[in-house]
Amino acid sequence: MTSTLRRRPAQRRSVERVERMLDECALLLDEVGYEAMTTKEVARRAEVPIGTFYQFFHDKQGLVRALARRNLEAFLSRVIDRIPQADLGHWTDLVDLAIDEFVAMKRTTPGFGVLDFGEVLLAPGGPAVGGSKMALDGTQENNMVVADRLRALTLELLDAPVGPGLDRALLVAVEATDAVLKLAFRLDRCGDALLIAECKHLVRRYLSDHLA
Repeated sequence: MTSTLRRRPAQRRSVERVERMLDECALLLDEVGYEAMTTKEVARRAEVPIGTFYQFFHDKQGLVRALARRNLEAFLSRVIDRIPQADLGHWTDLVDLAIDEFVAMKRTTPGFGVLDFGEVLLAPGGPAVGGSKMALDGTQENNMVVADRLRALTLELLDAPVGPGLDRALLVAVEATDAVLKLAFRLDRCGDALLIAECKHLVRRYLSDHLA
């Protein structure tokens, strides 16, 4: 992946400053939205000089890209942490676990409602800000990056079948999940429970049918 930072923080103080800026970015996305958020306000609330902001981030787009990457790593960590305690009869049972964690983050993680894994939404459920479909990587669409990370996870931790069929199926599953859950959160800020259940059923059946 290409870097979202001008330079990586090396000292603990610098790491803490970057994390504060990301935290305030997430809060401002909820409070005022992406378009009204400014780098100056992020720096003020994070209690860092504006010059410090530009030491680490090129611009507002670079900031939200870094937040999207942090969101993805947090999501994957949550899924990995739950797997040992989960009763997964088959690797496709990971679908319910992953969707549950994603929905929980939509409901509780600051900023995640309008910026999960790269695409910036003007409001929960959409529409999206132009030019944010490749925010995670810069060379691939966000959902392709997410599908690739989930592929690595299923191969490492679960007994998933190896091959191009898995790659294609996971990409379709991620695209389908993204579309249905956007609808769920567009209809209900907390996520329409029936649509979330339908999403699990749809993706689980799809993966079972195509990768049995």
